Amino acid sequence: MATGTPDLGRRGFLTGRLAPARDAVQPPWTRFEKLVAACTGCGACIDACPQAIVRMGPGRWPQIDFSRNECTFCGKCAEACPEPVFDRTLPAFPHVVAIGEACFAARGVVCQSCGDACPEGAIRFRPRLGGPALPELAADRCTSCGACISTCPADAIAIAVPIAEAVHV
Repeated sequence: MATGTPDLGRRGFLTGRLAPARDAVQPPWTRFEKLVAACTGCGACIDACPQAIVRMGPGRWPQIDFSRNECTFCGKCAEACPEPVFDRTLPAFPHVVAIGEACFAARGVVCQSCGDACPEGAIRFRPRLGGPALPELAADRCTSCGACISTCPADAIAIAVPIAEAVHV
């Protein structure tokens, strides 16, 4: 039996469905409250994603997996959804990436794979004496596409910082 918080929404309560994890990354143009209220778990958004990053999470809720690819914001997930889950007037994701302490550059190893992969140029490298350049995130340029996440050899990048809390470089 699955463990977790039960979904107390009208659909989930009767089916015994688990609520989506608040820290899981939902598909672009969705927000947690709307996903809980309207998503039926049909999987249409998963089948429509050409990047194969939309996956079924616990409780049959779609979530994003940036481990292999990035979001190109093609909108096919939103177009395929038969329910009013997606709102294309919203920013795609309500957060930006965060670069953690496991970053190779922070540990003295030259690596700029995240900056090379970022299509928006949101990750730049600040030179420093006695070591490799350190990555800095320009939060106002980050789209949370996940390109840097899938290419980071140290798994040091994660989507974790809400846009309202992000520091602009």
